[in-house]
Amino acid sequence: VVYTSVDEIYARDLFAAFSRDTGLRVLPVFDTEEAKTLGLVHRLIAERSRPQCDVFWNGECVRTARLKNEGILEPWRPPAAAAIPAEWRDPQDAWTGFGARARVIVYNTKRVSDPPRTLAALADPKWKGRVAIAHPSFGTTAAHFAALGETEAVRLAAALKANGVRVVGGNSHVRDLVARGDCDLGLTDTDDVWIGLDRGDPIAMVFPDQEGPGTLAIPNSAALVKGAPHPANAKRFLDWLLRPETEALLAKGPSRQMPVRKEVSGELSRLKVLKVDWGALSASEAVIDKVKTALGL
Repeated sequence: VVYTSVDEIYARDLFAAFSRDTGLRVLPVFDTEEAKTLGLVHRLIAERSRPQCDVFWNGECVRTARLKNEGILEPWRPPAAAAIPAEWRDPQDAWTGFGARARVIVYNTKRVSDPPRTLAALADPKWKGRVAIAHPSFGTTAAHFAALGETEAVRLAAALKANGVRVVGGNSHVRDLVARGDCDLGLTDTDDVWIGLDRGDPIAMVFPDQEGPGTLAIPNSAALVKGAPHPANAKRFLDWLLRPETEALLAKGPSRQMPVRKEVSGELSRLKVLKVDWGALSASEAVIDKVKTALGL
């Protein structure tokens, strides 16, 4: 049984491939777009005394780190993950990161000729009422604000609020608003932009703060649940999921996720990536609450 916040369109193909390779059946439980990650995290915490899930596959890693601190995860390093660099996995092997997406500024190419190059520039008055973000309680938007640190996260949120930012349900909603021209700019993930480009949307993206602290790259994270009902099969799945071949598949697929292994692809290494201590962000709910207050949510 795999709980996953990863979009069903990507995950089901991998589950099917695993079943073909091993003969094992995966029973997935997906999160909704609007409650990305948070719903399943609360479910795992509620089930801690009688786990119903074997593997948690999260589209980010801040709240996976929280589950580690809650004692929900069983440390284990899959043999296939031995070559994954240390910055993309938990130091105690409670979770392993792979297949990263970057947080980017998406813009409408018909309306914007000189897009902002920094997060701070989204609060420029010339973009007043023309910027969209996803709700900061969920998914990669929550991870993004947490990664900025409390001072910068609250400052950015307050500046965006003052500039009339639109807060919507999810990252794909941000992209669609920009693609339709309802907004000029938005904060979203690279996979959402690639999907829009593949369907012909008039959009492009900027990797922000390349001249400053760097762009935030957020890996998928996969973890073994403590007390998993099917631990042997769970380990087989994790070892399969965390192979270089899986990263290569994700890179070639519609989400264009960036491998964290340089030998699979050097794309991520060509970016200036924001340095993040993911474990230190596991207690970030207080930061997110302050961000929501600053946004008037």
